[in-house]
Amino acid sequence: MRDTPLSNCERRFLLKAIEEKKRLDGRQTYDYRNIKISFGSDYGCCIVELGKTRVLCQVSGELVPPKDSRPSEGIMFFNLELSPMASPAFESNRQSELLVTLNRQLERSLRNSKCIDTESLCVVSGEKVWQIRVDVHVLNHDGNLMDAASIAAISALSHFRRPDVAIQGRDVTVFSPEERDPIPLSIYHMPICVSFAFFLQGSYLLVDPCEQEERVKDGLLVIAMNKHREICSIQSSGGIMLLKDQVLRCSKIASVKVSEITELINKALENDRKIRKKGGKFGFAESMPKERITTLKRDVALVEMTDVEETANDIVNTTETTTEAVPSPVLVGTGTAQVGDGIVNSWGLDEEEEEDEPQTEDTKTDEVMVISDSEEEEVVILNEEVLKSKKTSKPKSKKTSKQK
Repeated sequence: MRDTPLSNCERRFLLKAIEEKKRLDGRQTYDYRNIKISFGSDYGCCIVELGKTRVLCQVSGELVPPKDSRPSEGIMFFNLELSPMASPAFESNRQSELLVTLNRQLERSLRNSKCIDTESLCVVSGEKVWQIRVDVHVLNHDGNLMDAASIAAISALSHFRRPDVAIQGRDVTVFSPEERDPIPLSIYHMPICVSFAFFLQGSYLLVDPCEQEERVKDGLLVIAMNKHREICSIQSSGGIMLLKDQVLRCSKIASVKVSEITELINKALENDRKIRKKGGKFGFAESMPKERITTLKRDVALVEMTDVEETANDIVNTTETTTEAVPSPVLVGTGTAQVGDGIVNSWGLDEEEEEDEPQTEDTKTDEVMVISDSEEEEVVILNEEVLKSKKTSKPKSKKTSKQK
């Protein structure tokens, strides 16, 4: 899947903004995006965020036979992957021109610059040496992959610890981290790549170009340098010719940026070392910001509390004190009471009086109860006059029986 190309309007807009020394994200010409370095729970695992560009680097080591040409030196192996997860323009299981260029530049800046002591990786000369493998995975592509990959690789190598080894004759014993403390790599210096993008045939240049700026660039210059101002590698791509003064100007800018990034890497390593020594929480989960749901959260209203006591005292002094005595409550009935003058509440009293009155013979009424098996049946009463006569004759018969 190919990425969506820029339209002519977008291209003209970007070039016009560069001519006016303006950038899309508000940066200046020589400004880097925010760099964040976080280490994982295991040694040698690192994630670098350069703006929205995210790169994961994992360093591992194993014992292998050395090369015949260099029997007493360890092996450094670099592998960079561009997955479709980072950008829809990348294809899986296929080496693109960008992938080959990035991989070669990474090897040239880290391995060929001799920043790591490979002789210290030798265990038994001609038999076993340490092979250090550096895997770089691009998680999100938003421009300037070379700088992010170089920062992630050198940070992971500085953070990596290899297991300790003991040799007895021809037997090699590899100790676990619980048995012996792992040993860090011997790093001489930290080469870091700084990318410069040129526009309009080299008339304008930008540091740390984003993805959209890379699409309209005419050329790219990548300088790998350490904090001692030693150029480890330099690579120019594109169809423009650079002057000597332009290269010298870029090298001076790179020296300043490299010293700042090196200090940032050292601070991140020192913070991780302190947290591990104290036994605190570390890893990618702790470095991620804790996001909380704040939908139902209400902002706290600021209240002026300076003259609260004075205001309260003024209110108390100005209020009139009442000397009238409050009458005691009068119990009217069960569950009801009355305070002061008012209408007598007779709610619920009439029913209680009716319940207390005894039922006499006059109050008793004979009710006709009709029992039916079905609720749907209609009850029809025939000869209502006969029923009324029976009701009147029943009390008379009772009186005559008593006289007898």
